Amino acid sequence: MDGARRVLVAADKFKGSLTAVEVAERVGAGLRRVVPDIAVEALPVADGGDGTVAAAVAAGFERLEARVAGPLGDEVTAAFALRGDTAVVEMAEASGLARLPAGVPAPLTASTYGSGELLRAALDAGARTIVFGVGGSATTDGGAGMLSALGARFLRADGEPVAPGGGGLADVASADLSGLDPRLAEVELVLASDVDNPLTGPKGAAAVYGPQKGASPQDVETLDAALAHFAKVLEGTVGARAAEYAASPGAGAAGGIGYGALLLGARFRAGIEVMLDVLGFAPALERADLVITGEGSLDEQTLHGKAPAGVAAAARAAGKDVVAVCGRLALPAEALGRAGIRRAYPLTDVEPDVAKCIADAGPILERVAERIAGDFLT
Repeated sequence: MDGARRVLVAADKFKGSLTAVEVAERVGAGLRRVVPDIAVEALPVADGGDGTVAAAVAAGFERLEARVAGPLGDEVTAAFALRGDTAVVEMAEASGLARLPAGVPAPLTASTYGSGELLRAALDAGARTIVFGVGGSATTDGGAGMLSALGARFLRADGEPVAPGGGGLADVASADLSGLDPRLAEVELVLASDVDNPLTGPKGAAAVYGPQKGASPQDVETLDAALAHFAKVLEGTVGARAAEYAASPGAGAAGGIGYGALLLGARFRAGIEVMLDVLGFAPALERADLVITGEGSLDEQTLHGKAPAGVAAAARAAGKDVVAVCGRLALPAEALGRAGIRRAYPLTDVEPDVAKCIADAGPILERVAERIAGDFLT
C-alpha cells in the first residue's frame, strides 16, 4: 500500500486502557509524526457491548441521559444515543458489570429493569428504530426485568411479583405481556450482539457466561433451571414461539436479555454489522486507502463476531488493505490472513512489559502507529 494518503482508523476500545475514541486519536498522532500530511479519518467502532453508545456519539449521534435502576435497583445515570429517529441503547449502561455497587457480583439477584427503562427513554425521545446493544451484563434474568419495566407482569402463585434477578424466575407462576408499552409494536428493534448462544443448556446464558458474573456451579444450575422454567411459563402465555425464541441464536446474549428482546419482536443481527451500518462505515471505507482496526486482545474470540473481524471482512470485500493494532496478540499470521488482516501490531512488540502496556497504552500505541506508517505509508 505504498503511497496511501488516506487512512481510516476503525478500532474498538482497549478494555481497561483506552476508549475507542482514544485509540483513534493515538493512532492518528503516531501516523502524522511520520507522514505529516496524512489524512486520517476516525470512526471508533463497537460490537454492541460496552462502548457502543460512545462509538455512536463519536459518529455524530447526540448523547442523552436518563436516570434508571442499576442492576441491584439503586438509581444510576445511563446514556443512550440519538440521531434523527434512530437510537442506540446499550444495556451495559444500565445493567452492566460496571454498575454493580462496589463491583460485588450478584448473579442471582441482578436485574435488567434499568435496561427496560432505558428503552422507554429512547421511545420517549422519539426513536422509531432502536439498536439495542447487549453485552457486558451483570445479569442472568432472561430479560424479565427489562420486560417488567416496559409493562409486563411476572407473578408468583400468591399473586405477588417475583423477586428481581434470575433466581426469582424459579417462582414465576404466570406471565402477562398485555401491558407492554404499545409503542414497541411500532418501532424496529434490532438486537445487536457478538454472541449467538441460546437461552439455556450447556451453551446457554447461565452455563457460558454465569461464572464471569460471579455464579458458582450451583448458581449456574439454579439459573439455568430458572430460565428454562421462565420460558416454559411464557410458552403458556404466548405460545410455541416462546420456545422457538429460547432456542434462537442470540437468546442467551447478556444473561438472556436477548430472549426478552426477541419476545418484543427484535431482529437479531451481529453487533458489529449493525454498528458499521449505523456509524456510516461504508462511505468512510470508500474514501480510505488503508484501514487500521484493532482491540485490546486479538485472540480466538476476535474471529467470532468481534469488531476487528467485522471491520476486516467489510474492508476485504471492498478490496482495501487492513492492519490491526492490539495490546496483546494471540493469533498466528495464518488466522489473521484468513480474517482479512494483513498484519497485526501488538503493543508488546514495542514494550514487552504487559503492565507497562496497560498503564502507558496511549504513548506506546503512538509508537506502534509510527511503525505502521513506516511499513505502509512511506
